[in-house]
Amino acid sequence: MRRISGLTRVAVGVASLALAATACGGTSSDNNDSGGSKEDLGLAIAYDIGGKGDQSFNDAAYAGLAKAKDEFGYKTADVEPTEGETDADKEQRLSSLAKQGYNPVIGVGFAYGPAMEAVAAKYPDTTFGIVDSVVEGDNVASLVFAEEQASYLAGVAAAKATKTKVVGFVGGVDIPLIHKFQAGYEQGVKATDPQVKVIPQYLTQTAEEGGFSSPDKGKAAAEGQIEKKADVIYQAAGLSGQGVIEAAAKAKVWAIGVDSDQYQQEALSAYKDYILTSALKDVGGAVYALAKSVQEDKPLTGTQVFDLKVNGVGLADSNPKMAEIAGLTDAVAKAKEGIIDGSIEVKTE
Repeated sequence: MRRISGLTRVAVGVASLALAATACGGTSSDNNDSGGSKEDLGLAIAYDIGGKGDQSFNDAAYAGLAKAKDEFGYKTADVEPTEGETDADKEQRLSSLAKQGYNPVIGVGFAYGPAMEAVAAKYPDTTFGIVDSVVEGDNVASLVFAEEQASYLAGVAAAKATKTKVVGFVGGVDIPLIHKFQAGYEQGVKATDPQVKVIPQYLTQTAEEGGFSSPDKGKAAAEGQIEKKADVIYQAAGLSGQGVIEAAAKAKVWAIGVDSDQYQQEALSAYKDYILTSALKDVGGAVYALAKSVQEDKPLTGTQVFDLKVNGVGLADSNPKMAEIAGLTDAVAKAKEGIIDGSIEVKTE
């Protein structure tokens, strides 16, 4: 396999698919009928832990699939993970999709790395994509994001919004990917107001323990941080983040969402008044971009980086209350400009 030598930036819109994610409808069983052939098969995605309905990471990926299905008029498939599954299970899932003729086939989440590497080599005529990990292969597109940049902006917003000078961070699993969220957030907070204290907490050490799929764990963590006077809590915890948002709303403090614009999510509408903003990660845009490239017979491969410069990450401004907080909007805009022009270098650890 070749080694990827460069980084390719692909321009997509951050918030363009956020609302579409709330309208998640069918599953793979809805997308198949007896009248098609392999030539009719298009994009397939295999979900990460938490699956469809997480109002965040996986639903954003589904939004990209729904857009591709609508635009290109082909069959799609979206497949749920199983509890306690192994790399072999993931490999079998990806192989099945490729064998059926789906193209591209995307693994949503870094956990698909080992399986993707094995399967891509067996199906060289299929384009594969993986979100949040780099897998080398002539027919693999690695869709990665500058999460730390969006998190920096979230930190700026938190520092401007806090009244207690204490803010929290809840990470789903203690892994390098989530460290990027924490690092950017803490840097943004401290750059805005060095007097603000950040309380970080991780729910589990491994994904298998439910760090990304246990709202009860997220709720308990947030309640603990609120007891320590945190009045803004940023969560990067997948489905577990719903518990963080619920706890924040109950205590009437701010929550900051992740990946999708969670202020707009129908399932979280009861708590929306307490969702200050969300650190956006355009997973749906990346999924759609890969599908479009395959449809145009110019498949993307190698490492595709989605950052602030290409609107691949960002900060939601759906909640009108953001504009009511003194200096918040201007501070976020200034920080965004600094990151894009290089005068602000955001940490990943």
